[in-house]
Amino acid sequence: MTGKIIAVVGATGAQGGGLCRAILKDKNAGYRVRALTRNTESVKAKELEKMGAEVVRADVGDVESLKRAFHGAHGAFCVTFFWEHFSPEKEVAEANNMAIAANHIGVEHAIWSTLEDTRNWVPLSDSRMPTLHGNYKVPHFDGKGEANRAFTELGVPTTFLLTSFYWENLIYFGMGPKKGPDGNLYITLPMGDKKLPGIASGDIGKCAYAIFRKGREFLGKTVGLAGDHLTGYQMAACPPRHTAGTASPVRMTWAICSSSSVTSRITSAGPAASISRGPSTRRCIHSRPGLQRTRTGSRSRRMHGGPRENSATDP
Repeated sequence: MTGKIIAVVGATGAQGGGLCRAILKDKNAGYRVRALTRNTESVKAKELEKMGAEVVRADVGDVESLKRAFHGAHGAFCVTFFWEHFSPEKEVAEANNMAIAANHIGVEHAIWSTLEDTRNWVPLSDSRMPTLHGNYKVPHFDGKGEANRAFTELGVPTTFLLTSFYWENLIYFGMGPKKGPDGNLYITLPMGDKKLPGIASGDIGKCAYAIFRKGREFLGKTVGLAGDHLTGYQMAACPPRHTAGTASPVRMTWAICSSSSVTSRITSAGPAASISRGPSTRRCIHSRPGLQRTRTGSRSRRMHGGPRENSATDP
């Protein structure tokens, strides 16, 4: 079998699994999947194998296993899963292992699935937000953002992929609609009038595949994602802002959207949605099929459709 190998960390998770499926469904593009997982006998691993993936055992906590798994790969998709251990320090260590392995093997293109380090906007000395775990404001953001330097300092040719809120979170993890005193169902988010970029988790992999196919065009770039449909990917260029590794707090260079209709394009103003404080935004879901009404303060607007039912329990 010929073609460029893409080694996919977290291949049985939401992001990595989406990338594996996107590549495997594109039979004639010249790419092959090497699916990395700790459990090669799992149901999801076996499904990927049946689809044509090469399934390889690897552990992000073991740099030597990553070196073996990355061997001969053109590209590597790197991701961590904070919710497995709730440790930013562990995420930094895991990212460091992946960067070391990618550098050792000499991969031509790594994609690191990261988030912003919110301490660039809200320093630890800022008492408006509590400091958690002794050194973080938003631990599941800050560790990933801090880990960016593992790739830059080693000179790994990397695209930094800023993911966004999974729409599936509105179904899972207790974030779904709750019945209010008036009998209507509400989704309540404490974010005032701030916008929340989101994406169906499976579309992250489709966008990552688009980046790999673009080749060197996205090396050294920071890329943000937002979308509203599971309809494939579309490339949308934004005015250049900064490249990864600079001190500028501006959010991104490019937006990659999963469809032509984008719910909330990523702004250039930092991670406001994750840390903003203010009155709640309530989404009232009425009984009429397909109709939702969003209330923000005294303003209302109607929305059609809803979140997709895909699992977002894994990275």
